[in-house]
Amino acid sequence: MLWLALGPSHAMENQVLVIRIKIPDGGAVDWTVHSGPQLLFRDVLDVIGQVLPDATTTAFEYEDEDGDRITVRSDEEMKAMLSYYYSTVMEQQVNGQLIEPLQIFPRACKPPGKRNIHGLKVNTRAGPSHHSSPAVSDSLPSNSLKKSSAELKKILANGQMNEQDIRYRDTLGHGNGGTVYKAYHVPSGKILAVKVILLDITLELQKQIMSELEILYKCDSSYIIGFYGAFFVENRISICTEFMDGGSLDVYRKIPEHVLGRIAVAVVKGLTYLWSLKILHRDVKPSNMLVNTRGQVKLCDFGVSTQLVNSIAKTYVGTNAYMAPERISGEQYGIHSDVWSLGISFMELALGRFPYPQIQKNQGSLMPLQLLQCIVDESLPSTIHLPAVKRISLQNHVQLCHSPAQEER
Repeated sequence: MLWLALGPSHAMENQVLVIRIKIPDGGAVDWTVHSGPQLLFRDVLDVIGQVLPDATTTAFEYEDEDGDRITVRSDEEMKAMLSYYYSTVMEQQVNGQLIEPLQIFPRACKPPGKRNIHGLKVNTRAGPSHHSSPAVSDSLPSNSLKKSSAELKKILANGQMNEQDIRYRDTLGHGNGGTVYKAYHVPSGKILAVKVILLDITLELQKQIMSELEILYKCDSSYIIGFYGAFFVENRISICTEFMDGGSLDVYRKIPEHVLGRIAVAVVKGLTYLWSLKILHRDVKPSNMLVNTRGQVKLCDFGVSTQLVNSIAKTYVGTNAYMAPERISGEQYGIHSDVWSLGISFMELALGRFPYPQIQKNQGSLMPLQLLQCIVDESLPSTIHLPAVKRISLQNHVQLCHSPAQEER
């Protein structure tokens, strides 16, 4: 849910307005305006033109209380829209309801080349001052929704992502890497997933981790979890991401054949995207494959920050049961190591259990030599109970993933 924050006096000139620009492909871009009542029709068209650079937009629409579309083509119609919206906000406040955004629908737009998959807020405030500023930001690019990491950091972490604004609701899961919570972000009304990790590291390492995490702002893939921001509080880092209401695949046990095929495609596309950015996942396993009720599959917890990966490894003792042999042996880690873990994961999802039953995958004290011995001595589990086509395809895939020769994976 998006937000409209009112100033202490509730006067219109102090209101902070969020306009949600609906995109024809079903996405949306949130535009924060700090001088809503002074907003002009041309200002809105300029921003729409930057969001949809390949389209020619001459008007936009909004919905009235009956759900009918009202067209805006002039400043007078713009004022009427804002007046209607502010009266609606007042009613929502009186009734104690969550404030809804002002949604507008550009007319005669071609589908955009890129979709803002994270619902970014475009903040038009020029600086730290709380006084009114020009309605349209000159920081919005005219030819793309892509932002530099510095610009995105300002947009997503401009005083909006911090400990004070987050209300933790439910615990989603625990692991050696930390605890994941379902949380509510008060200013935006968004439901988030927040992973909290305790780390005994220096302030300098904290800064380095935050710097390395900036690349997440650049990620633009429907197979990668959306990243909203991160912050440190003392020795705890909180990483705020998109909430996936279907949870992780490890809780579903055995996955039906037709579903597993679609999952495999999504996971491979997600990994391929990360590898194209020279990012190794480093922790491929079913619990890091998330799903939602819209049928999407997305990867999370990938190793974009080497310092964070190393700090977690030093803080939490134990060997990941999905690790490739070369990683257990301390050899060089590469894409082939991610591929090994991918094969183990697919086999687990097909069988409904961890492929090597003698290894307790969640056992924190798992010894490297124990895991290596199992991998060397034990053949891959049989898939004889699976349908023939699936059995042959899966077996071939997993065998390739688990080739002793790394270059053959």
